[in-house]
Amino acid sequence: MIEVAALNIYPVKSLRGIALQQASLGGRGLGLDRQWMVTDETGRFVTQRQYPAMATIAVSLQGEALVLEHPAAGALAIDLAASDGPCIEVVVWRDRCPAIDQGGEAAAWLTRILAPEQSAPQFRLVRFVESHQRPVDPDTLRGEPSAVAFADAYPYLVTSESSLAALNHELVSCGARLVTMDRFRPNIVVSGMPAFAEDRHERLVAVSGRYALGLRKPCQRCSITTTDQATGRIADRREPLATLMRMNPWPDQPGAYFGQNAILLSGEGEPVTVGDRLRLLPDAGDPAER
Repeated sequence: MIEVAALNIYPVKSLRGIALQQASLGGRGLGLDRQWMVTDETGRFVTQRQYPAMATIAVSLQGEALVLEHPAAGALAIDLAASDGPCIEVVVWRDRCPAIDQGGEAAAWLTRILAPEQSAPQFRLVRFVESHQRPVDPDTLRGEPSAVAFADAYPYLVTSESSLAALNHELVSCGARLVTMDRFRPNIVVSGMPAFAEDRHERLVAVSGRYALGLRKPCQRCSITTTDQATGRIADRREPLATLMRMNPWPDQPGAYFGQNAILLSGEGEPVTVGDRLRLLPDAGDPAER
């Protein structure tokens, strides 16, 4: 039986996530996912790729505030309801987006952690402008409209417990360390299906019929997977990427892949809950479906 095993949101791109028992499905992802982002002074996004210490910043929801915490800087509270502030242009990969600057206090707080040797703020915290449309690459879709906030390219990332177990089996067999699922920063983790079955299907559908996700592109992994998400340390800069490259089932797509990038096909506003029963299905136009 396929089930939702875990749900995670990452309100601030590349900071720690928040595990949930239930979340709201939205066109741009789970509620509050990647609605904030850290930029450098030029407005370009920064992540754990450049600053592994971002993994050490804890994130929580407390009442009407988003709270960031770190031993070196204490706590920083961001009002969830606040939508005012200077609007600036920021860059996420090739996209230029308007964003709301979250102020000097947040900038100084981040700089104390990520660039403690600097006295002037080197980083900004920005919030996504709700009215802005940042579309998903249409070449990877089936004609469906889809948009994203500050996530790299897609509103959802789906991974499987069985796939992680298979990866860890290979890591152990070559003398490498086990990795935990948080290295891959998924939104929805599923259990009860064969390893890498997510790569052989097109849709993940609630048995209740309340919602459906389209699995649209295997997720190519980067150096963030080498970073311990509890400590920000990198013990082995090769793994798990080297092993994933050996396991790659797509000879025409070189690289390391784990999980599926997904979009919401139906069920906007519906809750998704740990324990929800799911079905994996082929594409709607596949003869096997008929």
